[in-house]
Amino acid sequence: MTDLIEPDALLFNPFMPGFFEDPYPQYKMLRDEDPVQNHPLGFWFVSRFDDVSALLKAGLSVEVGNLAPGVMMDQLDSLGIEDGKHGVLNMSMLDRDPPDHTRLRSLVTKVFTRRAVAALEPKIVALVDAVLDRMAEKGSFDLVEELAFPLPFAVISEMLGMPPTDHARIRELSGTLVRSLEVVTDEEVARAIVNADIELAAITRDLIEWKRANPGDDLLTALIAAEHEGQVLNGDELVAQVVLLYVAGHETTVNLIANGVNALLRNPDQLALLRERPDLAGNAVEEFLRYDSPVQQTRRITTAPYTLRDKEIPAGTFVLACLGSANRDERFFGADAGELRIDRPEARHQVSFGAGPHHCLGAALARLEGQVAVSRLVQRFPDLAFDGQLEWNGRINLRGPAKFPVRAT
Repeated sequence: MTDLIEPDALLFNPFMPGFFEDPYPQYKMLRDEDPVQNHPLGFWFVSRFDDVSALLKAGLSVEVGNLAPGVMMDQLDSLGIEDGKHGVLNMSMLDRDPPDHTRLRSLVTKVFTRRAVAALEPKIVALVDAVLDRMAEKGSFDLVEELAFPLPFAVISEMLGMPPTDHARIRELSGTLVRSLEVVTDEEVARAIVNADIELAAITRDLIEWKRANPGDDLLTALIAAEHEGQVLNGDELVAQVVLLYVAGHETTVNLIANGVNALLRNPDQLALLRERPDLAGNAVEEFLRYDSPVQQTRRITTAPYTLRDKEIPAGTFVLACLGSANRDERFFGADAGELRIDRPEARHQVSFGAGPHHCLGAALARLEGQVAVSRLVQRFPDLAFDGQLEWNGRINLRGPAKFPVRAT
């Protein structure tokens, strides 16, 4: 990609120096000067709040099979990751349009209702407090390794009813697999995604077979037995939904927690406010989601010409809706959109969970985990501080810290 884009060109370019550390200056330039951009790599990039919101609610496709021939399809063809050529993820609800999306989502929706998620709060509180006890004994620790990753991983594993397994390997595979949510132009990365998909699907099939022999009161048992209007999930569909829930159930919340704590430590006045006003914890999570979105972009594919700001996007076009940019749009959130304000009244309008039919199924769970983890962390450790250099994970989309050393005594 860097060979195709002039470094100073006004184009979405995640390979510009400093992008992984702070993509927001580039987003602002795009919002101000080219908010609906026809990118030379064959996709369109949309960066303003109103346009992103409209796009997400427009009922556009998510299925890569609807792409028209062109630069983007040629890239996917050459990388071997186009629809139908790798693993089972293209069969998950994330990658399907109605009626398949409606059928697949209906099978798991009831497990993620607000009431069902609220019932998990005592368990989440207990998990967080146990982690904080261990952290207190250490004094210095990596926030990602000790809290941001283990908490959502433990919660989704318990919800699914997963048996003990190789958590380290699953984490490695899922970290690779989520790169499929980005525009991939590197053959080595594409091959790694394909291999991770195949291996993770194989692990999941083994776990499903174990669960068939050991059913329980859990989501995986329910999915195995699930029906929708007389139809059950076929084998690949079942694997695809479990992989999606397992990966999405922890990867995004890791970033929510870590990005939120990072924002607080870099804004001591807001950290002090949260300690003084614990009642702001819920709104603080909305502001974390807005200020540094755990998922920076989401894709849609036009099935008919679609017009934004007097530009007509042709049918069969891959469109990237930039959630991270929309959440910082001064036109909606005001002149201080680039600042962290945990009492911001309009923070709840952030688009980090998407909108429309593909609004994040696990939004309530992520909010609860983020609220419990961050609020209890900052109240438990009044002297929480950086203890070294934060390192970003190098992802364009699921952007967050990979290493986050802190101290608390």
